[in-house]
Amino acid sequence: MSTRYTVVADPLPHIPWEDRPPGSREVVWRYSGNPIVTRDHAKGANSIFNSAVVPFKEGFAGVFRVDDTARRMDLRRGFSEDGIHWEIDDKPIRFTPEHRDLPQSEFKYDPRVVRLGSRYYITWCNGYHGPGIGLGYTDDFETFVQMESPFMPYNRNGVLFPRKIGDNYALLHRPSDAGHTAFGDIFYSESPDLKYWGRHRHVMGPRGVESLWQHTKIGAGPAPIETSEGWLLLYHGVLTSCNGFVYSMGAALLDLDEPWKVRYRSAHYLLSPRAYYECVGDVPNVVFPCAVLCDGETGRLAVYYGGADTVVALAFAYVDELIEFIKATDLGA
Repeated sequence: MSTRYTVVADPLPHIPWEDRPPGSREVVWRYSGNPIVTRDHAKGANSIFNSAVVPFKEGFAGVFRVDDTARRMDLRRGFSEDGIHWEIDDKPIRFTPEHRDLPQSEFKYDPRVVRLGSRYYITWCNGYHGPGIGLGYTDDFETFVQMESPFMPYNRNGVLFPRKIGDNYALLHRPSDAGHTAFGDIFYSESPDLKYWGRHRHVMGPRGVESLWQHTKIGAGPAPIETSEGWLLLYHGVLTSCNGFVYSMGAALLDLDEPWKVRYRSAHYLLSPRAYYECVGDVPNVVFPCAVLCDGETGRLAVYYGGADTVVALAFAYVDELIEFIKATDLGA
C-alpha cells in the first residue's frame, strides 16, 4: 500500500502483520490468532495484559504487566523473534535505583516503552502512596534503572514522546485519584532533563452524548507516531454503562509543534470489546492499547492491547486509513 502521508519511523519490514479479512471494512482489524499472550503464559501468572513492545536487535523486546497469583502487580521482560510468539521471564524486572534514597515501588503496572536515541525509556503506573507515574530506562534490556517519578501521586497513563519538542522532553499523563478513577483528562508536560517537569497544558477530556464511548474518562495509549498531519495518538476512552466501565480505543491528531493542541479527534471508536477475550476476564469489556509498531515505508501498524485485563492481543491498521478516519469523524478538541 502506498502512503499518502509522511510517517517519521524507521523501516520495519518484519513487522507482525496479517491482511484485513476479505469483505471487512474495519479500519483496525484483529489478529486471527488472538490472544497472543494468554493469562498463564509466564510462570506464576494470574494475568498478563496492558504491555509494551518495541523493535530490538533482529526481533522485538517487551515489558509486560504480569499480575501473579498473589495478585501482585509487576513488570517482566520478554523477547520475541516475530512479535507474536513470546518468551517472558519467570521473575519481575529488578530496577537499580538512580539514587539510594529513591522510594521502593509498592507496585508497577501498565508500562509503555519508547526509544529516545539509543536508550529505551519505560513509563508505568508506580505505587508510592497511591498510583503515580514511574520512569526508568534500559540500554540493553539486561540492566534497568529507575529514575525519580515525574509527578506526585495521583497519576496514570504516562506516555513519552519519541523525540523532544523544541529543546524539551515531552510526556502525556492523566491526573487521577487514589481509587479506580471515574474521571480523567489527558495533560501534557515538558522537561529539560527528565527530572524537573513544567509547562503543564490540558490536551483533551471526556466528551458527552456526541461520543459516549469516551464519556467518562480517557487516557493516552502508545507513544505518539509522528506524521505529516500531526502526532498520531491512539488512546482509550471509557463509557460508564449500566453494567460498569467499557474501555474502547480511539485516535487523535495532535499539533507537531504544540502537542497540547488537538487538530482532529475521532468521534467513533476504532476498537471496542466484542471478541470473547476482550469481554470475559478479570475485568470484563476492556480494550486497552499500550504499544504500537510502525513500518515507516508502508505505514503498516501493529497495535498491542490488553483484553479484559487478562491477556495481550494484537490488531493491525494503516497510518493513511487512520488519519482519514480521524478527519472524517472529527469531534474537535
